[in-house]
Amino acid sequence: MSDDQFLKGGQNQVVEAETFRDSVGTMDQSGKRKWVFPRKPKGRYTNYRTLVAWFLLAIFFALPFITINGNPFLMLNFVERQFFIGGQPFYLQDFFILALGAITSIVFIILFTVVFGRIFCGWICPQTIFLEMIFRKIDYLIEGDRNKQMKLDRQEWDAEKIWKRSLKWSIFIIISLIITHWMFMYIVGYQEVFEMVKQGPMKNFTSFLVMILFTAAFYFTFAWFREQVCTLVCPYGRLQGVLIDKQTINVYYDFKRGENRSKWRKGEDRRAEGKGDCIDCNQCVVVCPTGIDIRDGQQLECVNCTACIDACDEVMLKVGLPLGLIRYATEDEIEKEESFKYTGKMKAYTAVLLLLVGFLGFLLTNRGSMEAKFIKPAGSTYFVREGKITNIYNYTFLNKSNQDQLVTIKVIEPAHGTITLSSDNKILLKRDQMTKGTVNISFPEKEIKFSKQNVTIGVYDQKGELLDSFDTYFEGPFTLQF
Repeated sequence: MSDDQFLKGGQNQVVEAETFRDSVGTMDQSGKRKWVFPRKPKGRYTNYRTLVAWFLLAIFFALPFITINGNPFLMLNFVERQFFIGGQPFYLQDFFILALGAITSIVFIILFTVVFGRIFCGWICPQTIFLEMIFRKIDYLIEGDRNKQMKLDRQEWDAEKIWKRSLKWSIFIIISLIITHWMFMYIVGYQEVFEMVKQGPMKNFTSFLVMILFTAAFYFTFAWFREQVCTLVCPYGRLQGVLIDKQTINVYYDFKRGENRSKWRKGEDRRAEGKGDCIDCNQCVVVCPTGIDIRDGQQLECVNCTACIDACDEVMLKVGLPLGLIRYATEDEIEKEESFKYTGKMKAYTAVLLLLVGFLGFLLTNRGSMEAKFIKPAGSTYFVREGKITNIYNYTFLNKSNQDQLVTIKVIEPAHGTITLSSDNKILLKRDQMTKGTVNISFPEKEIKFSKQNVTIGVYDQKGELLDSFDTYFEGPFTLQF
């Protein structure tokens, strides 16, 4: 067999050299952009994806307004270091928990990819949802379906083209602006965004400038860059090439059944004439949002959006052939007719994911309702008065609970230590806030046997339950021990 041909799966299918793998499908050989004008998809998978997309969009637009115990359900304010996830406050001290949560999410995506390929890209990815379910639908509404869009693109800039493009781009800008404002709600909260809008750009010039930049980025992405994000920028597309194998479920063309492909002729016996079920109608190609031919096999640009499945099933139904020529399947199912198996690699990823989820759950449930620190001020030393040695400490209390707490301070170890505060040894901690102050801790001279002695200080709630403890040191005069 020559370099320009290869035999696939032992069949009589002869395919030209895989030149489609040498370049991205949305660029020609010179590197010039090839615009994709996909036909409007329809079918059962498209209906399912639409339901999923509208559900996720509803969550996206509703989540900033949902609060739990007065806290936003989700807010990631990196500027002011305020983080709320599930209504629970997280602080820099909890960064390791957030990092573990990110690692757990990555492992979940890896497992999902090993089993289901790039189904995340086609069904859940925000890029795909915004592009396919909002911006492309505006394309279809204003410019029409594939053929009308292509005709308008080739058309001179006459009155029709100018008003259609102007209307479409104006709507794109408005939607990009709305998305930007909602993204800001996840950072500073919806009240702050509404207040900034009310005050105007001049009083919040920096925030206004950032919003304009983000709006421009969203507009550029969804109006021009589009599917190039998936094929050129997104690292997940590269990652999937490492993770998927012949046991991964993906959108596949059944070449055993489809080849040799040829045009449809009514009343013919295709099997008797050595023809496959693929009638070479190219509907799977014209409907693809990334401009590939799924019949060429698994490709980087494929996002598992299922548009080709619906297009092929529609044609198969019209010509009276079985559905599923293009379907969700594994490569082994197509080549060897083997059913899906949960492989050892999948089981290993599952075990790692379960361990991470269990450990993450343990950390979240044992995070504690507060964190206490007692630090001696720099340059401070002890003083002796009325037979007692006293040290000064700066305390910092972080109330992680969703309610105010009234706490007391006690010396746990060694015994006989006393606490002196400006109040009656009770400190009110506001919810989700940090409280700072100064406290004096004293011991009888006979209790201090070393110039630096370890002490443990505890913080208790009104019921006398220990909330947190902190180990520090207590300074005293140097004494010889015999």
